Amino acid sequence: MAVTRLQQVLDIIAEYPVKRVCVAAAEDDRALSALREAQERNIAEAMLVGDEPEIRSTAERVGYDLSDVEILPTAGKTESARRAASLVREGRADLLMKGHIHTDDFLRGLLDKEHGLRTGSVMSHVFVLDTAARGCLTFVTDGGMNICPNLETKADIILNAVYLAQAFGIERPKVAVVCAIELINPKMPATMDAAALAVMCRRRQFPNCQIEGPLALDNAVSLLAAQHKKISGEVAGQADILVVPNIEAGNILAKSFSFLAGGLTAGVLVGAAAPVVLPSRADTAEAKLYSLATAILMVNMQRHGELKVGRVHY
Repeated sequence: MAVTRLQQVLDIIAEYPVKRVCVAAAEDDRALSALREAQERNIAEAMLVGDEPEIRSTAERVGYDLSDVEILPTAGKTESARRAASLVREGRADLLMKGHIHTDDFLRGLLDKEHGLRTGSVMSHVFVLDTAARGCLTFVTDGGMNICPNLETKADIILNAVYLAQAFGIERPKVAVVCAIELINPKMPATMDAAALAVMCRRRQFPNCQIEGPLALDNAVSLLAAQHKKISGEVAGQADILVVPNIEAGNILAKSFSFLAGGLTAGVLVGAAAPVVLPSRADTAEAKLYSLATAILMVNMQRHGELKVGRVHY
């Protein structure tokens, strides 16, 4: 059965073995509050990397008992990210979490060729939106990693999002490649990519999903909007996954849901050697807890399927 609310993830992982999360730049009150609750729920234990005096004072402020928590002091944010990624790579933790650190500094540690979590696959960010009004979760990608992906990278981004949606129990996710309009316009390259991805799906180049595009946001998530515009198909109005044209579109879409509409979100990175919790620094403790829960859900999932790329025949 598909997960339809983020709260359900906490119930699912309550039965899992406790996972160890390594936090880079852990001197963050909301991250530590999320970790405190995760510890109380017995779903995760923490390894904290960063400014030790600041970590301790922050933990005291939020009521997080560090008596049984390992702290590894580092000098500076970049070193904190590099050290935390290395600890996960070495198997001392199951997953990596971003604390109070800029995303670009965090990613430098994650992508370090010697100590990071590269796999050779494209890594991409997925926001999980708790869209209760739709009666389901909505996955938005990529609003945090790939700045302006080309067609090939968008295909990999879709595979990552499909894998995550399947971890949430959606066996055959419906994927909408979202643009400003639902018509193909050569002056708008994103619509050309969307059409190509839809054709690739119809030619069975993607496993276990249905892709349509271009679709505007309204007719991707609203059946009424799709019907009014006379757009039909499996995906129109019923998309599980929204693939955006660039990082700005995805970031603005997800954060407007959080900060304008008061919606609850989670944010993770898919495609690394271990699950990565990648929320915004400004996210609430609740959002960071659900991001952590999502990453824990990913730990026990096996990934299957790959993109089929056609060969040239003469």
